[in-house]
This record gives sequence, C-alpha cells and structure tokens, in this order.
Amino acid sequence: MDLSFTKEEEAFRDEVRTFLADNLPDDLAEKVRIGGELEKHDMERWHAILNDKGWLAYGWPVEFGGTGWSPVEKHIFEEEAARANAPRIVPFGLAMLGPVLQKFGSKEQQDHYLPRILDGTDWWCQGYSEPGAGSDLASLKTRAVRDGDEYVINGQKTWTTLGQHADWIFCLVRTKTDGKPQEGISFILVDLATPGIEMRPIKLIEGGHEVNEVFFTDVRVPAANLVGEENMGWTIAKFLLGHERTNIAGVGFSMKALEEVKALARRTKRNGKPLIENPLFAARIADVDIELEAMKITNLRMLYTAQTQGAPGPETSILKIKGTVIRQALNDLSRRALGPAAAPFPSEAMFGNAALVEAGDVNNAADYFNNRKLSIFGGSNEIQRNILTKAMLEL
Repeated sequence: MDLSFTKEEEAFRDEVRTFLADNLPDDLAEKVRIGGELEKHDMERWHAILNDKGWLAYGWPVEFGGTGWSPVEKHIFEEEAARANAPRIVPFGLAMLGPVLQKFGSKEQQDHYLPRILDGTDWWCQGYSEPGAGSDLASLKTRAVRDGDEYVINGQKTWTTLGQHADWIFCLVRTKTDGKPQEGISFILVDLATPGIEMRPIKLIEGGHEVNEVFFTDVRVPAANLVGEENMGWTIAKFLLGHERTNIAGVGFSMKALEEVKALARRTKRNGKPLIENPLFAARIADVDIELEAMKITNLRMLYTAQTQGAPGPETSILKIKGTVIRQALNDLSRRALGPAAAPFPSEAMFGNAALVEAGDVNNAADYFNNRKLSIFGGSNEIQRNILTKAMLEL
C-alpha cells in the first residue's frame, strides 16, 4: 500500500484550496477561527454554497446527488476545509441518515428525503440515546406500537444534538420486547411537528445549548416512515454508527488545532522565553504530534481499505478512540499555554478582548469543557475498546 498522494490527488487538493479561497465567506471563516458560536443560518449558508458547487454530499454516490469522490478525495476535502476554517458540515442528514436511506430505504423514501437533505428543506437530528441507554444502546425503551397504518411512539430520547434547529428526527424504537434486545429494535423517521413531541434544552457545562431531551407521548407516525423491515433497526444502527465514528475522529480538525497550539506556544512567553522552548511543554506537543501522525497513517490505511473493500468495519473504533483523545489533549495544551487567560469568562467579555480575538483564543475554556464529551458520545471509548477486543482480537 502506497500512502503518498498521486498527482491527480494533489491536483484535486489544489482545486479544493482554490474553491475555498474563492467561496468561503470571510465572516464565517473568522467566526470559526476565533471560536464563535455558529447559528443555524451560518450553517445553512455554508451548506447552500457547497450544494451549489455540487460538493455538499461529498460522501454520497453520484446516483443520489453526491460527488462520487474516492475516500482519499473525501479525506483531502475535509483536511483542506479544516485548514481554511470552514464550518463543519452538520452530519445528521448528510453523513448519517443519507447513507442509511441509500442502503436500507425504499425508492420512495430515497426520492423524497434525499433531495430535501441536499437543498436544506429538512434539518435532521438523531434520536438514539436515552436515560439509561447510552453506550448500552440495545437497552433502549422508547416503544413504537403498530396501530393500523401508524406507529404510536412513547418514550424519551436525550443528548439530541442541535435538535432545537431540526424539523425531523430519525429514531431507534422498540417494536418487540421478547427475545434478544437487539432483535426488537426498529429505525423510524419522525416529523418533529407531530403532536405529542416536546423538546427541552439541556444546559451544558460551559453554558451552551447544544443538546436537548425529547419526549414522545402517544406520537402517531405513518408506518411508511419505517426504514427497512420492522425489528431490523440494530443492523441499521451499527451501519450508521460506523459512519458516525469515522466522522468523530476529525483528523483534519486535529491537524489544524495542532498548528494553532504550536503558534500559541511560539507567541506566549514564560520567564522571558517562548513557551515552545520550554522542554516540558515541547515534549507534550511532541507526544500529541506523534500520536496525530500515527492516526493520520491509520486513517489513510482505513481509507485505502474502504476504497478497495467497501464500507468501514469495527476498525473505525480505533479512529474514534484516538481521534477524540488527541482532540482533548490539544484542548488541554491550549488551556495550559493560555494560563489565566483561559479562565471561563463570559463570552461577551472574551470577544471584547482585542488581543484574544486577534489571536483566535476566544472561548478556549468553553471548547475545553465542551469537548470532554468527545470520548463519551458515539459510544464511549471504553465501549469502543470492548468492540475492538471482541471483533478484531476475538477475545
């Protein structure tokens, strides 16, 4: 296996860089650079720009409106987008539900929902976790009972990211209670405007509102919204989580963050010298740099496997574990470098500090606290290690 990029791939990288330079709005890039909170219209604006170019669904096959890019081209695009401070593409419709519908959905579902994901008509969120059913997802209790041409749903979902912006939610629900827990789960699409749904915000440790809890009380959903067959939702869930865990790794974002930490250490003084010359801090940067380089190679190996053998397998857990640990380590290095300036001041005070804004160090504390979640969501890292132990080491 050759891990170097071909001439064609390097030419593609140049094309991506040119597009980003010409089309990424300066105000959006600046908002991302300084750690500002992206609002829904910011994300929709960037999605629309990419969709006009035909690059929004860069993980989809051409027949469904995607680019048909190879895994390596997708990697290059993500790397360059992160380097340019482009907003991260919201994954729920594009990177999660889209592939599910393409593989398991009916022709009618594909024809209806996929174009609406692309043009922004529908904004999706994910209804997987529940109180008591997070990493142990198979123990979920939200029930869907068939009643003629409808399902009646009762239960609760939690940690619903960006649900406050969503029009629709794709849910795992229990449709059978006997037998193995995994054999009684179904995957269904729910319009959030349906009577009986209540969404409540959850305030996070850094003060933000990013996640929610969703309550379903006698919510009636057309049976036609079931994806695949009844009780085959666990198969769909595993397929979707493979895509989610690869996305969580965030190789491009870690590469960008490492560059920023090094720049911060060069301009920060300790005892009259740049912090990057401090042996202990330099060693900490080197440790993360080495881990990230190893993860980049692992990522390229998996891209090669995906390009030659198809969908990702349990090895995506490696990327999820290493990717999240590295991103948290980078947050910690940035916090250490800033010292007292990393204290969790109100965001308006931080944005009023011209020196911090110029350096891009606004919201450092918020990022640090918020990203403690990375090693938990998408299946905690402890669970991912168990998956690797069973599926790959056969222990």
